[in-house]
Amino acid sequence: MRLFLVCLAALSVVACHAPSSRGAEGGSRAGGALRIATWNLEWLVAPEDFLALARSCVPEGASPGRRRRTIPCDVAAKLERSTADFDALARYARELDADVVALQEVDGPAAARRVFPGYRFCFSTAPAVQNLGFAVRDGLPFRCGRELADLSLGGRLRSGVELVLHPGTAAELRLLSVHLKSGCGRRTLDSPRDACGVLARQVPVLERWIDAQAAAGRPFAVLGDFNRELLRDAGPARNGSGGLRSLWSEIDDADPPEADLANAAEGERFVNCHPGQNFNGYIDHIVLSRGLAARRVPGSFRRVTFEPREALRRNLTDHCPVAVDLATHAGRDD
Repeated sequence: MRLFLVCLAALSVVACHAPSSRGAEGGSRAGGALRIATWNLEWLVAPEDFLALARSCVPEGASPGRRRRTIPCDVAAKLERSTADFDALARYARELDADVVALQEVDGPAAARRVFPGYRFCFSTAPAVQNLGFAVRDGLPFRCGRELADLSLGGRLRSGVELVLHPGTAAELRLLSVHLKSGCGRRTLDSPRDACGVLARQVPVLERWIDAQAAAGRPFAVLGDFNRELLRDAGPARNGSGGLRSLWSEIDDADPPEADLANAAEGERFVNCHPGQNFNGYIDHIVLSRGLAARRVPGSFRRVTFEPREALRRNLTDHCPVAVDLATHAGRDD
């Protein structure tokens, strides 16, 4: 089934406050900078929709049959979010204070609006519950771009979603939100693990999008849950037989020149979302084209973490956002 992008306006605005940024790197935003971020919100579904889905959840090992909008029964049992849970997530979103947020694992605008009031949205409208897209601060010029359906490998996985900021001006900027195959966080893509082979099939699709933007001379960024520790993804792109082995080396080839990429987290200290986690590397990334990397505000990378006691009491998410600031384009047409 073909998927379409929708742009929806947020319905309400709430007052903001600026709590301290526990564990976050970077300081306050430089004047006029654009803050872009990415956040996987782990099965974020509006409460009224969650209850309906929970009543017909799919047990472990069972098939959903022809149903496309389903949630697993373990998700139904553990991830029902209260008003207080949504309020806490919205508070962290205000702390993030991003102009644009690439979103993953969000059912759609009804759920996203509870975390990002005062934003507008571009979302894929897949019948599945785990969609992805963007939240865009109200007032920032944008249009919803095309969907990168080939990234779903025939509907098996998730498509990419494109966003165009300042369309038709000298400041036009392309962003792509992605959520790649899990299960191959560190292994080389030519390892025998099935997940690595699936991820390897997504890489050429991603590289084609990157190269198309680079060839057109456009600044761009890819943001999202790569499910891979790109900062440790070193070595040659291909093995001796020509098989793909490194995602990062394959896409960061400077061919065309704008495809000389930078990871916003490079050189930054890794911080878990809360003390109960024991991960040791980023899998949520902001990948910048050469032109955008030159506009990165030094020291602006930040990771908004959760207050430890709140992380234990609330249904938040197993990911927390990362962000970086970009200096205003000199040729910007406001």
